[in-house]
Amino acid sequence: MFEKILIANRGEIALRVIRAAREMGIQTVAVHSTADSDAMHVRMADESVCIGPPSGTDSYLSIPAIIAACEVTGAQAIHPGYGFLSENANFVQIVEDHDLAFIGPTAEHIRIMGDKITAKDTMRNLGVPCVPGSDGGVPTLSEAKKLGEEMGYPVIIKATAGGGGRGMKVAQNADEMEHAFMTARSEGKAAFGNDEVYIEKYLTTPRHIEIQVFGDGKGKAVHLGERDCSLQRRHQKVFEEAPGPSITPEERDRIGKVCADAVARIDYAGAGTIEFLYENGEFYFIEMNTRLQVEHPVTEVIFGVDLVREQIRVAEGLPMSFTQDDLVINGHAIEVRINAEKLPEFSPRPGTITQFHAPGGLGVRMDSALYDGYKIPPYYDSLIAKLIVHGRDRASALARLNRALSELIVDGVDTTVPLFHALLQEPDILSGEYNIHWLEHWLETNLQD
Repeated sequence: MFEKILIANRGEIALRVIRAAREMGIQTVAVHSTADSDAMHVRMADESVCIGPPSGTDSYLSIPAIIAACEVTGAQAIHPGYGFLSENANFVQIVEDHDLAFIGPTAEHIRIMGDKITAKDTMRNLGVPCVPGSDGGVPTLSEAKKLGEEMGYPVIIKATAGGGGRGMKVAQNADEMEHAFMTARSEGKAAFGNDEVYIEKYLTTPRHIEIQVFGDGKGKAVHLGERDCSLQRRHQKVFEEAPGPSITPEERDRIGKVCADAVARIDYAGAGTIEFLYENGEFYFIEMNTRLQVEHPVTEVIFGVDLVREQIRVAEGLPMSFTQDDLVINGHAIEVRINAEKLPEFSPRPGTITQFHAPGGLGVRMDSALYDGYKIPPYYDSLIAKLIVHGRDRASALARLNRALSELIVDGVDTTVPLFHALLQEPDILSGEYNIHWLEHWLETNLQD
C-alpha cells in the first residue's frame, strides 16, 4: 500500500486526487509554481514543494523538479492528473527508472496511443472500428489530393502528433486541399515539433462519443459506458453528459465490449478513454486518451465509483474492485466546464475572485479550487470549475443543472456561466438533438457583441 503519493498537477484535479487519497489513508504531496503558492491544492495536501517559477514549462512540466520533489518528501508514487505530463511516455519511463510508481498506464501504451497513426493501426488490429482514411502519414500534397479524390470530399487533415484541436484542417473540396494540407503541417510542426499528417474522411453530422475503459494491467478490463461530448467549440469540449442521449443500450453493450476486449488484450492498466465519432448508428475510432478525463465525474456519479481510487489501487497491484456485471447505470449526469473567459470571444480573464459560492443540494457536485480572494493566475488553462449534476433521468438532470447554475456565484472575473444559461433555453439541447458542429453554428448567430 502506498503511504504517500505526489500529485504532479494543480487546480481542481489536484484536489480531486488529494480527496481520494485521504479517504484511502494515503498522505499527499502537492507541487506548485511560485504563482500557485496560495492555491487550494497546496493548502489541502499534507506537504507541498515549490518546483519552479510561474511558467508551466519551468514548473509543472519540469521532470527533474518533480522527481526531486518525490525524493525529498519520500513519495512512492506519482499521480499525473490530466494535461501537463499525464501522457508523456518519457516522463513515465523516468518515473519507473527512479523506482517510483506511476499511477496510470505504461510508457509503452502512452507512446502507442500518443501517435495518432500508430494508435489507429493498433485499434484496427484489435477490432475497433476506425474512420476511413490513409494507412499512415501522407508526405506530399499530390498524394493528399489523390486520397481526397478516392475517399470523396470533405476530408480532414490531422497532425500525427496533434491534440486539443491543433493541427486539424478540413478540405471541403479539391480546391481547399492545398491550404488545409499545408496549414495542418505547419501547425503540427509549431505545436508538436512534428509536421507529419494523415487524412480521414470527414463526417458531416457526427456526435462525439467516448467510452470509459479501465484495465488491471493483467488482462482484465471493463467499460463504464459512454459520455456524449458533442458540444464543442474549436474542438474543445464544454458540455458533457452520460449516458449519451442518442445511444441505445444495445449499441452501448456492443461498442463497450469491443473497447474493453481491446484494452484487455494489450494488458492496459488504469483509466483510459476511447473516443469515437458516431454517425448513423456506426462508431469510428479517433483517438485514445491514456489518462483521467476532465469529464470523468459524470461517469463516476452514474455508476457510483471512484475512478481515482481505482487508479491508485491498480497502481498498487491490487485487483479492480468491480466487475462488468457490477456496473449498472443509475440515472443521468451532466457536466459543464466553467472557464474564466469573457464572452463572446472566449478570451481568458484571470483576476481576483471577490466572492465565490458553490451550489449545493441533492445531486449537485462542484469540482473547483476557487475560494474568496483567490487570484486566478494568467499562466495556465482558464478552466476554474466543473459543475456536475445527477438526476434520475435526463430531464431531471437538466432541471437540476438549471437550478445549480442559478445558485452559483463567481464574482470578480468574467466566466462562461452565461453560455450555459443560454444553452438551457435551446430546444435542441433540451431534446438532446445536437452534433459536434451544433455549438459552433449556434455561437455564430446567438452569442455576438
